Amino acid sequence: MFLDPNDENVRRLIARNVQGPVSMLNMLRFREVASYSSFPELAPDEPISGSKAYELYMRHTLPFLLATGGAVEFVGKGGYYFVGPADERWDLVLIVRQNSVADFFSFASNIDYLKGVGHRTAALADSRLLPLVSQPVPVSES
Repeated sequence: MFLDPNDENVRRLIARNVQGPVSMLNMLRFREVASYSSFPELAPDEPISGSKAYELYMRHTLPFLLATGGAVEFVGKGGYYFVGPADERWDLVLIVRQNSVADFFSFASNIDYLKGVGHRTAALADSRLLPLVSQPVPVSES
């Protein structure tokens, strides 16, 4: 289960010295029922699905993302791989763009944003976050 970056992953992203925009590929697997055990202060009165808890997270998060120049560029329903492990699935995939790695860290460390991150933790059974940097499409000369 992976929900948050570790120190080594943060160092690796910084060491890439990305200049300009960065897109974050988010692959998410939801819990059947959200688990607010680590964030009881955020728990709804009645149990909710992981998907619903993630919706609460997104509603809380979008203003902070937009304030740092970020944007959600793609949201898609996932499923099982066409090429990949036959038993691995992802429920939702997002691509989130930030103008820079510095803007991403500014967003991710905002105290008010962090007050709602428990909805994400409650929602997810597993996740992946892959930083992507745009590059030209390779074209062969004929």
